[in-house]
Amino acid sequence: MSLDEKVADGVFTAADAVEGRVPTGVQSTRVLRRRRVLVLTLNAGTYAAFVALFAWLLAHGGFTLLDGLLLLAFCLSTPWTILGFWNAVIGLWLLHGPGDARQSVYPFAGRASDEAPIDARVAVIMALRNEDPERAFARLRSMRAELDRGGAGGRFDWFILSDTTHADIAATEEDLFRAWREELGASPRLHYRRRSDNAGFKAGNIRDFLERWGDDHELMLVLDADSFLGAATILRMVRVMQANARLGILQSLVVGMPSRSAFARIFQFGMRHGMRSYTMGASWWAGDCGPYWGHNAVIRIAPFKAHCALPMLPGRGPLAGHVLSHDQIEAVLMRRAGYEVRVLPEETDSYEENPPHLTEFTRRDLRWCQGNMQYWRLLAMPGLKPMSRFQIAWAILMYVGAFAWVLFMILAALKVFDVERTDEAFPAGLGLALFVLTFLMSLTPKLAGLLDVLFRPGERQRYGGTGRLLGGALLEFLFSVLLGPVVAFRIAIFMVGLAFGRTVTWEAQARDAGRLSWRTALRGLWPQFVFGALIGGVLYTFAPSALIWALPVLVGLLGAVPFAVFTAEPALGRWLIRSGLCATPEEVVPPPCLMSLEAEHKALKASTRV
Repeated sequence: MSLDEKVADGVFTAADAVEGRVPTGVQSTRVLRRRRVLVLTLNAGTYAAFVALFAWLLAHGGFTLLDGLLLLAFCLSTPWTILGFWNAVIGLWLLHGPGDARQSVYPFAGRASDEAPIDARVAVIMALRNEDPERAFARLRSMRAELDRGGAGGRFDWFILSDTTHADIAATEEDLFRAWREELGASPRLHYRRRSDNAGFKAGNIRDFLERWGDDHELMLVLDADSFLGAATILRMVRVMQANARLGILQSLVVGMPSRSAFARIFQFGMRHGMRSYTMGASWWAGDCGPYWGHNAVIRIAPFKAHCALPMLPGRGPLAGHVLSHDQIEAVLMRRAGYEVRVLPEETDSYEENPPHLTEFTRRDLRWCQGNMQYWRLLAMPGLKPMSRFQIAWAILMYVGAFAWVLFMILAALKVFDVERTDEAFPAGLGLALFVLTFLMSLTPKLAGLLDVLFRPGERQRYGGTGRLLGGALLEFLFSVLLGPVVAFRIAIFMVGLAFGRTVTWEAQARDAGRLSWRTALRGLWPQFVFGALIGGVLYTFAPSALIWALPVLVGLLGAVPFAVFTAEPALGRWLIRSGLCATPEEVVPPPCLMSLEAEHKALKASTRV
């Protein structure tokens, strides 16, 4: 098969680009293979040791069917913890070890000069569906104004791609667009399109853009309604894409914007720590087969349009039809076409907003869960790289692991009814050691991120000082312990529902901080309380000594309703802001781009009220 034929068929490989190099030519495929073998060895060895130890503990007194099911649940729920541990450890070493992390992890970025002119024609696209129009337009207006002030705005066209179905919201979108277009005058390079339906959801919305305007542009910056990027970040990403012709998708490291919601504030404080070391470690071995998170990314349009159309899954039911979680599949298709997919593991002005309360958080997670479960039907797509298949399988396992964790809890509670067939004392010390080790490994990404900040005195000050940093970390730790069981059980219930045809609806997310009523919280979280009460009741009645082992989980389940209400309480959010707890650097010293965004949003809201 000729090179042109391979490109046309979407099976162009790294070896075809440059012998022994990845498509951009910046890394050796042999080096990447060695890294992947090392990571596989570390994970497989750790996994085998954990499984062997747990199997030995289960075999005490005889190995029953229940023990076999417990072992299976353990095997399915543990891999995510182990890989997260090693990614974080590798990432922390890269950040503070003797080598050059930039050259080792993302050498492609070094090709781009900060002074290089912007030659590419770039489309900035924002997909909307029943979102707050003022919030969305304020983001686009602020980004455009900053680019125009820097003199680079002439290379960018702006597209609002609406799938809005609510007439009042659509009318506001159209009014804001009309006013902005009139304000800009002649040749505004500004477009608004509203579809009559949302076939294909967000991916279908973007596909429609590609068919209409894609050929007029080389690159597109994909935004969600809550996305915001500073001009320096946009220009850096575009320059990196210009300098690497075989780079198909460049994903920025997205961080949470300062929030008045206590829930969002605490959650994104922990994510901020966990992501940097984890992403650095994962990028070290994933290399050219990196992630795409669906927004805050720059994409090369021609190969994306030619090779990344999503298949329609045949059949009926929640796992058929359009693919909900489009991003990872588009990433593996781009890599199959011979273009790299990379993440830029730097903290830049690339932002998003996180859900303001627990019920909205779980609603978003269920949509992702259903989309990832559709991946079962895409694992066998022809021509994919082995790393790409692994990424699809790993996305599936993220939610299968949560289901298995809940199943493990149920089976562990039933274990109290097993009759011991030996008089030997159970090796409680080893059991406790396995429990503690697994728990600590699950915290490693956030601990590594915290150490990363503590190792840099200047970075500690960006978080408000060492005291506030450590206080916020302790609060976030307690928050995560309470949140984990609640979310895992909600996912488990939903996955059972998927088997019986239950599905999710694709609607706008709630983004504003606001009080959550006790009734609303109880209506959504009573199953967690009932499950926790049943598990706790069984253990208290038949094995009270085991309660201490289950305490972290039981507290989260039994306290789910008050946890949801209190973390959504505006007064708690205000107190956290006053105290400086769980503050991110953008709150301590707001960057100019966020200050401009806030001013733009206020001005736009004031103008719409006139």
